[in-house]
Amino acid sequence: MAFQDLLDRVGGQGRFQILQVVFFCIVNLIVYPHVLLENFTAVVPGHRCWVRILDNRTDPANSTGVLSQEALLRISIPLDANLRPDKCHRFPRLQWQLLHLNGTFPNTSEVDTEPCVDGWVYDQSSFPSTIVTEWDLVCESQSLKSMTKFLFMFGMLVGSIVFGYLSDRLGRTLILKWCFLQLAITDTCAALAPTFLIYCTLRFLAGFATKTILINSIMLIKILLDFLLSVGGLAFAIQDWHTLQLVFSVPLFVIFLFSRWLVESARCLIITNKPEKGLKALRKVALLNGKKNVGDTLTMEVNRKEKHPTNQTVPFYHQPLAACLIIVMVGICRTRSKRHDVYVFLWFHRFAIYMSFYGLILHLQHFGSNVYLFQVLFGLITFPANYIGVLALSHMGRRISQTIFLSFLGISILTITFLPEGKKGTLRLALSTLGVGVCTAALMCNSIHGNELIPTVIRYKSHGILGIAANLGAALAPVLIILTVSSPHLPWIVYGVFSILAGLVVQLLPETRNQPLPDSIQDLEKE
Repeated sequence: MAFQDLLDRVGGQGRFQILQVVFFCIVNLIVYPHVLLENFTAVVPGHRCWVRILDNRTDPANSTGVLSQEALLRISIPLDANLRPDKCHRFPRLQWQLLHLNGTFPNTSEVDTEPCVDGWVYDQSSFPSTIVTEWDLVCESQSLKSMTKFLFMFGMLVGSIVFGYLSDRLGRTLILKWCFLQLAITDTCAALAPTFLIYCTLRFLAGFATKTILINSIMLIKILLDFLLSVGGLAFAIQDWHTLQLVFSVPLFVIFLFSRWLVESARCLIITNKPEKGLKALRKVALLNGKKNVGDTLTMEVNRKEKHPTNQTVPFYHQPLAACLIIVMVGICRTRSKRHDVYVFLWFHRFAIYMSFYGLILHLQHFGSNVYLFQVLFGLITFPANYIGVLALSHMGRRISQTIFLSFLGISILTITFLPEGKKGTLRLALSTLGVGVCTAALMCNSIHGNELIPTVIRYKSHGILGIAANLGAALAPVLIILTVSSPHLPWIVYGVFSILAGLVVQLLPETRNQPLPDSIQDLEKE
């Protein structure tokens, strides 16, 4: 009896399947926001140096009340290039002469200044507590904030390889349950971390488990990025970073408890020579679907025809060393062939899109102070963006659609970057929302185009290559923000230029609209 017949007997679309879909919907709604949490837990509020005359209530000059706060600030803090109080420096001595300039802006470039040796004072009106205020991740330490995002994304990269390999060896359900527990423990403890180093370590381990959960979840649900809405809404209601972290972490313990009823893929168990466990899983499905009598008829004899051929290979992304080696080989291979070009172009394309996408959604504060509004708008735009992407694929083809979307993305990012300081309100909001929309459409188009280009016989291996490219791009996105120390525009120029390059590179790939899909490597070479 074929496996499909077995599945029909235990119920192919019964109560068990419905519960499983609902369960993974809830899982995604809880897990995906962990990728975006630091848009809110790591916000940089307004800040300045702590100075005695302003912030020590016992100081004689402060307690008299003769001078206003504005006057005290003027003689204590120098002005930056935008004629605003400097965030990272102060005068070592009070500059009383600045009080007699009658509203003119003094030239303080020749006056001695010093770093904020006594710490900072933060504006707590919008964000009472963030990891930035907790550990003073500003000025000379501002790059450490980007490192927290990088470590989480790098954890996702390493975790997808390691846990993917272990899933094949120990079973997907067991590893998935472990990832639920690991994510629950690490991100709950992150909310209580006593030091920044411990926090970073815990976030790395959280990322280690996150990618595996999202990979094992239903792929059609992942594409609906309405999780952005839930993150923005909850973050607006809960502005303390410890509480927000706990709100998204503690429910994972409940998810872990409910995961006990998850069943390992029966087909996977049978084709990997574990028929007894496969039949046991099918009996559990039959019981949950209300087919109690069917379970007794499922014996070893009914699945003999489902024995899997011995030449079946393990999916590529479950072979980490082989993955890295083949990527290098493809990159340096001197023997030119069409399939090598397709791999290289697809790899770069996936890398560039994910780098730009995560560069946008992980750095909301770059676009404006109202990060809650940006998060909600970014979530709303994904619905029409996916629909427009489908229409573009159907009417314009795979290559031209992606070129248009990625060109719009690059132009949007570069335009935002070089907008004059006085025109960064509504226009920046519109352009950033457009950028996320076209990037979402490009991601969907890229996924479909990639699947159509890859021959069936090497699809698992190719998905592994592209998965590593995507994870590398996502991990690099927060690291590039460190370049703002040299130039505030440099990371965004990189995001914009790489987006445009990806749009040009896709023209070098074969068009697959209304074309027969390749089943073998020879089919790809003939195209």
